[in-house]
Parts: sequence; structure tokens; C-alpha cells
Amino acid sequence: MKKTAIAPSNIAFIKYWGRKNEELRLPENGSISMNLSNLLTTTTVEFNDMYQNDQVIIDGETNESEAQKVIKHLDRIREIAKIKTLAKVVSTNNFPSGTGLSSSASGFAALTVAAASAAELSLSEKELSILARIGSGSACRSIPDGFVEWLDGDTNDTSYAVSIYPKDYWNISDVVVVASNEKKTVSTTEGQKLSQTSPFFETRLKNISKKITDLKKYLHDKNFTEFGKLLELEALELHSIMLTSTPSLVYLLPNTLRIIHEVKKMRDDGIEVYFTLNTGQDVHLICMANNAQLISERVRNVEGVKHTIINIPSNGTVLSENHLF
Repeated sequence: MKKTAIAPSNIAFIKYWGRKNEELRLPENGSISMNLSNLLTTTTVEFNDMYQNDQVIIDGETNESEAQKVIKHLDRIREIAKIKTLAKVVSTNNFPSGTGLSSSASGFAALTVAAASAAELSLSEKELSILARIGSGSACRSIPDGFVEWLDGDTNDTSYAVSIYPKDYWNISDVVVVASNEKKTVSTTEGQKLSQTSPFFETRLKNISKKITDLKKYLHDKNFTEFGKLLELEALELHSIMLTSTPSLVYLLPNTLRIIHEVKKMRDDGIEVYFTLNTGQDVHLICMANNAQLISERVRNVEGVKHTIINIPSNGTVLSENHLF
């Protein structure tokens, strides 16, 4: 059977960094995120007896390393479905992959939903989130709708994501600023393994529960100013852990820093906007929706900026009738 799913990438307001279990991708801490309307992965999966081997095509190319990750995930789904049928997978991203925009999150969320449906499994949202998490940790957050919390569980069944507010809860935007189209040299998967080598990591974990509580309060109250301040502190803390790991992880580029400085200039000019960062060089600018176009136009004038992508809060992963093959 052939099925197609469309999944959004997500931006974490409170970050996930470090794992207590590598195989299950159980995070060291919970996190909170928002699904993004214009950073999407579309994936078609077909299980068919005519296939002699699994075929994986991502953005028009076959990459053996990436294909093996996909096939491993297909094997998990085949085991649950009790089938051995081989599959063809075709996937496309409408945004740069491997640059810190969480293409693995949208990629494995789309793969999970499409493959589970193609294997004729009837899984709950919780079960899909758990399965997506094993493929790529943050993929679990791209399954539910809107504003999402990834629960900090210690077991496979207790670590999954839930929607805490629908996509239309708050009229904010995320202006993604692409600082470079180059893929990062150290993957997020590998970078996660270094988290505990930072001398500041334990301090981060001691403070994270309060940070999550505060963020949820600002989200509930729609207190944009305090919300934005916390976003920036959290992003900088994340990168301080990376910078002080052994070996160090330096994802930020000169263009990244220019964008951050421009954010501060915009605030000085009375435009309320805050930055956050994932594990890469690109920057997410969080603002009220009515300022998104103005901010997008202004930041495009910063030296080195490739382009911008304006997002609003989005639904989670959905099935589509528009197959890629």
C-alpha cells in the first residue's frame, strides 16, 4: 500500500540537548516547541512485493548513510506490522536540510506516519510520537498540532510529545533567516553525545524544570516580552554547552552573529523581536505576526543572509493524497 505524509519542522523554545538513553533517544530534559507552517517534509512510502530491495530517495538523491537510517526505521515499523515487504521511499524538503532547521524532525515524523499507514497500522498519536522519537528525537514534537511539549519520561512509553495549545492559540510568527546553505560538519546526533563533557551541563539540568515552568506560564499568559527574553537566554545557554564541550561544537557562523546583532538593533528601534537558535547556523526570529514581513525585509539586508522563510504555528503531521510517485 502507498501512503504520503506531510510533516512540519519545529522550533524548540526550551531545547532538548543530551540523552539519558541513546538507543531510545530519551532526552535528559523535557522541551517545548512550535510547529512551523512553511518548513515541510513530504514523504511517500509504498510497501510492495515487487520491490527487490528497499529504495530511498531524498531530495532527488540516494545517500547511503541517510538511506540506512530510513531503512532501520522501516524495519521497526515492519516488526510492529509483522510484515517483511520491502519498500520505496521518496522524500522532499522545501527548505535546506542539515543546516540546523530540524529537517530530521520533519523527515522522521513524515516517514513514521506515512510508513505506519502504508503498513496498515492503526497507531495513536502517542504511539506515533514514540516511534518518531526513536528515529530522531525531536521528530516526536512534529507529530501533534501547534504548540507542543515533549514529556521528560525515563522509559520508552513515558517519553512522547503532546499538544498544549492549538496552532491558532497565539498570533506569533517565526521568521527563519538562512545564514548559509552549507551542511553543518557535526550532526546533531553526534553533537548530543558530547553534551555531558561540558562543565556547565549539570547546572543546566538543575535549572531546566523552572525554565520550563516559566516558559509555560508566559505562553499561557501570552506575555510576549518575558517569553522572548527567555527564548534568547535558552538559545545562548544551549550554544554555551556546545562551545564548552570536548571537542567543542561551534555551529555559529559570522553571518549568524550579524543577524543576532541586527535583532538587538531592531529592538532599539522599537520593533519587538527575539532570536532563538537550533543546532546550526540559521536563526529563528520570533515576533508578533503583524511584524513578520517588516522584520523579514529588514534582516534580508544583513550581510550574508541567503533568504528568509516566514512561518506561523502549524498543525502536526498529516496524511495527503498527493503522492510523490
